[in-house]
Amino acid sequence: MEGRKLSFKSLLVLFTLHFSFLTYNSSAQQLESYIQVAEENNPQIQSFNLKYEIAEEKINEVNAYPDTEFGIGYFVSEPETRTGPQKLRLSVRQMLPWFGTITARENYAGSMADAEYVEIAVAKRQLALAVAQAYYRLYANEAKQKILQENIELLETFHELALNSLEVGSASAVDVLRLQMRQNDLAQQKESLEQEFNAEEVLFNNLLNREENLSVKVVDSLFIPETQPNEKERVAEVHPELLKFDKLYESVVEAEKLNLKDAAPKLGFGVDYVSVADRTDMALADNGKDILMPMVSLSIPIFNSKYKSVTKQNELRQKELQAQKDQRLNLLQTRLEEAISIRNSARVTANTFIENLEQAKDAEEILVRSYETGTIDFNDVLEIQELQLKFQTGLIESVKNYYMQAAVINYLSK
Repeated sequence: MEGRKLSFKSLLVLFTLHFSFLTYNSSAQQLESYIQVAEENNPQIQSFNLKYEIAEEKINEVNAYPDTEFGIGYFVSEPETRTGPQKLRLSVRQMLPWFGTITARENYAGSMADAEYVEIAVAKRQLALAVAQAYYRLYANEAKQKILQENIELLETFHELALNSLEVGSASAVDVLRLQMRQNDLAQQKESLEQEFNAEEVLFNNLLNREENLSVKVVDSLFIPETQPNEKERVAEVHPELLKFDKLYESVVEAEKLNLKDAAPKLGFGVDYVSVADRTDMALADNGKDILMPMVSLSIPIFNSKYKSVTKQNELRQKELQAQKDQRLNLLQTRLEEAISIRNSARVTANTFIENLEQAKDAEEILVRSYETGTIDFNDVLEIQELQLKFQTGLIESVKNYYMQAAVINYLSK
């Protein structure tokens, strides 16, 4: 009997949730390695990288003059000139944009490439947030499974004690059946969590763009830091989601500069060569002499309403982008405040669960003393066990919520 008492007392310690907390740095390093794999493998980021390379190559495309025009003509009906009939005409033309137009095109193409590059930064941040939150969901799921397994083992001990008590008449068959049903219920909950974990693991591997059946290792335990940041978190001024609008605004500025250059006159240079045959009816000076005619042309956009319209569109586009940026900033700030509120609430909730767990431990000690005196109420055992499990899973959920919102705050404020 004494041996059973000692075994029972030692197993009752399983009632209390003990976190062998690792440091946050250990968890962060593991998570960071997953994020790095995701960034390297993610097809969306690869797509954005290719779009950026295309945008950069666009700079080389615009850094060119208009095509040179070549022409050749043959006189079917040869026009007669003083020095002979014209046989063949060759021409070459080259139009040149106004001074600085090529540079303006390069600057515009470069600003568009900068905007594409910001899209890469946005995609990386969003991917890191998705990976982090999936990681914390996996952690919470695995932690709950461990707690359920501990409680199942504990109930098995209670079941054996109930059978022994049934033999001596200090417990009823109903107590035994209730313990068995409670074990079955916990086993079913654990099995459901295992199915959820498998589905979440597939999602996680898809985020990393790797084989779905690869196992995911998560940290054994997490804790909520005792100290809370004193500084008020704010949306980063250079947050990619806001910087994107700045880069697009700059591209519109460059587009207007290019528009003004396109509205300027264009110069053209060329030369015509006419082949002239000899006259056979008389001898002349310069008989059959070919003609060479250099030419200069000037293209003036007299009807420039098109360029004025583009200028107006650019002005409206700038106002639109500024309004969009202000709206995005408001949304991000609201999202940040919500995340801070949920994170702080998770801290308070976790502290409450910790206090309740300590009180449950006191109840556990009372049960131990009751067993040692030969009287134990298995209804109280089940009630305490259910409360304890509720507090344990609630604490895990609070820790998960804390870190998921911390990931959102990190996404918005760093």
